Amino acid sequence: MILSKSGLENKAQWEAAGYVLPKFDREAVTKATKENPFWIHFGAGNIFRAFQANVVQNLLNSGELDRGLIVAEGFDYEIVQKMNRPHDDYTILVTLKADGTIEKTVVGSVVESCILDSMDKAEYDRLKEIFTKDSLQMASFTITEKGYSLVNGKGELLPAVEADFAAGPEKPASYIGKVASLLYTRYLYGANPIAMVSMDNCSHNGDKLYAAVKAFAEKWTENGTAEAGFLGYINDRNKVSFPWSMIDKITPRPDASVEEILKKDGMEGLDPVITSKNTYVAPFVNAEECEYLVIEDWFPNGRPALEKGGLMFTDRETVDKVEKMKVCTCLNPLHTALAVYGCLLGYTKISEEMKDGQLVKLVETIGYVEGLPVVVNPGVIDPKEFIDTVLKVRIPNPFMPDTPQRIVTDTSQKLAIRFGETIKNYMNSSDKNVADLKLIPLVFAGWLRYLMAVDDNGNQFELSPDPLLDTVGPYVAEIRLGETIDVEAKLKPVLENARIFGVNLYEAGLAELVCRYFSELTAGTGAVRATLKKYTA
Repeated sequence: MILSKSGLENKAQWEAAGYVLPKFDREAVTKATKENPFWIHFGAGNIFRAFQANVVQNLLNSGELDRGLIVAEGFDYEIVQKMNRPHDDYTILVTLKADGTIEKTVVGSVVESCILDSMDKAEYDRLKEIFTKDSLQMASFTITEKGYSLVNGKGELLPAVEADFAAGPEKPASYIGKVASLLYTRYLYGANPIAMVSMDNCSHNGDKLYAAVKAFAEKWTENGTAEAGFLGYINDRNKVSFPWSMIDKITPRPDASVEEILKKDGMEGLDPVITSKNTYVAPFVNAEECEYLVIEDWFPNGRPALEKGGLMFTDRETVDKVEKMKVCTCLNPLHTALAVYGCLLGYTKISEEMKDGQLVKLVETIGYVEGLPVVVNPGVIDPKEFIDTVLKVRIPNPFMPDTPQRIVTDTSQKLAIRFGETIKNYMNSSDKNVADLKLIPLVFAGWLRYLMAVDDNGNQFELSPDPLLDTVGPYVAEIRLGETIDVEAKLKPVLENARIFGVNLYEAGLAELVCRYFSELTAGTGAVRATLKKYTA
């Protein structure tokens, strides 16, 4: 059994092995999609393959859609070259349920994969052609929050962005520069409407995409490399929209245990690829069963009835409430807390952490006691039910091979949203007291302890990628376990950095507590466990 067009011709063999196959005429869908595309997605990663692609597949199977998806990869071209195209854009989705059962689905809704490379004429011309089509209703994105940034950690323009600002839309090198260039092509070919839908896991994601695209439109129209009307096109909400959205589905890196299951079925060619950019990709994705995608219903060129596939469409205010519920309280902060302390305590699976009574108490307190009181019920999802599902079904799922080492990636970029918004709410509230926050500050102290790259047994470990490692790391680099130091003198520049924590911890009245916790966490080997035990009793 080989995952490809020819390999899937023996349907009976696949079905006998328990695989659910596409039920639509893929050849007809491919032809219709290439002629009249309705949805192109940027970011050929795991969440897209496990979520959006599967939603479209279900709608194709039911006859609600007659066209599929086009995916474009702009960060790591090898994903398309070494994974999508060799497998004819098919993916195997392995859904890992909490009851131990699995579902194996061959997803074939992606019918074309493109490379977002302006230096490759054939590839870029095809993308331009797609953006000239009247039928194109939306371009969506899962490129991570960093993908929208035009500056480095010091706030300086990235060299590629600065060069693109000056050179114009012909052959940009930066990611958003290329996206803006494709929008300029659409503008030149009739200025047809389109929705630009960020589906990344960050606050007010549509605004981040809009600000980045607008920056290019402003520079290009200002220096005459683009027609003056282009900026007006970007700013016309009836022409180009930038809806907000909230996405939630855990899709860990393809796991070896899942690979073994597929091999026992007779699958061949499953070897993962680690690209030159260190992206780990495989012909399959593994994901949890739960999924949520709530989108602001702002589509100037119309949209298909994707709600029939489980997506939720609503107004901006509701998306904001859902996003704050999830990102600031009911899931992401709990994941971050487990990631930080999981690394320090030597865990390699998030689900295993949920057997640790002190870690369970840590996240239950952060979620139910410190976080839930600030949540505004969005109506479309009940916050209490959501957090119950997170803590009782999703995170403890033993069949989900997610790791604290993956989740702790880029923590410096996450703390401000995942915890800072709750702190601000307490600071600005007449009926809440910041002094009542006891375990959120313990996460901050734990993260600073994590940056020492030494676990609770005194063993060194490798820090996960984070753009501020070189900025923040030096403040703890010379601290040793068991050493008596003036913690505040060491950490003050970090604690007063509102860009990291969302607030200046001195102004919030939490800096002293974080320092005290940090002193306890660094008292020696075993101090992390002792500190957790002390404050989660």
